[in-house]
Amino acid sequence: MTDMADDAGRAQNEPLSWKPVRRARAHELVIDAIEERIMAGDLRVGDPLPPEREFAAQLDVSRAGVREAVRVLESSGILRSSPGSGPGAGTFVAALPRPALTRLLRLHVALANFRIDDLISTRVALERASVHLAAVAPDQEKLEQARNAVDIMAARGVTREVFNDADTNFHIALAEASGNDFVASLTAAIRESMRAPILAALLEIEDWDSLADTLNAEHRQILAAVEAGDAELAMTAAEEHIRSSAAALSIRNKTDPS
Repeated sequence: MTDMADDAGRAQNEPLSWKPVRRARAHELVIDAIEERIMAGDLRVGDPLPPEREFAAQLDVSRAGVREAVRVLESSGILRSSPGSGPGAGTFVAALPRPALTRLLRLHVALANFRIDDLISTRVALERASVHLAAVAPDQEKLEQARNAVDIMAARGVTREVFNDADTNFHIALAEASGNDFVASLTAAIRESMRAPILAALLEIEDWDSLADTLNAEHRQILAAVEAGDAELAMTAAEEHIRSSAAALSIRNKTDPS
């Protein structure tokens, strides 16, 4: 029997034992139970959940609690439901697409109101890693997107809004050029969560032309180092750019009294 057949047999013939727990609200109990099984490796992509009535009885919760939990996890991309009857019907564990993961991370970063210094330090670590990988074995299609972003930022008369969007795209493209999807997702989540505060800071800059020239020069230096395969220079240039631009923009937390 193949591994796939073994998995199917396990899912159909060896139902999971769900321990009823009395705490929090019903749908939170169900979510906790599902998460525990996923983390333990007992539930994998494609595995079905028990039928609603059976699942509710196993966890000693209401069917309404099961339905609410399924709705929450479906909206997050963790589960998918197929109505009807037959072998394809039911609720199954789904693979979370990368855009969905990035969206969730972006919202969490934006809502958590992390200290700006923490976000900057994390960006430095992630982008040093991504430009290093991109310099060693780049994705040429993504590098082309980075080049296009640089051209947009350097265009005459570019608005600060367009510049900010292209700047975001530049850093995300370099992260994607690394070939490491997880690093790219984290980088995109952090950089996109900072899009609004960075734009607000850009709009307050008086000598915009001078700052734009500096940022453009730094972007070109990073890109040139990656294209030349100079990983050390790319990492140094990326870190210096992130730290110097943050200092120039003086981005503050919403709760920062200074």
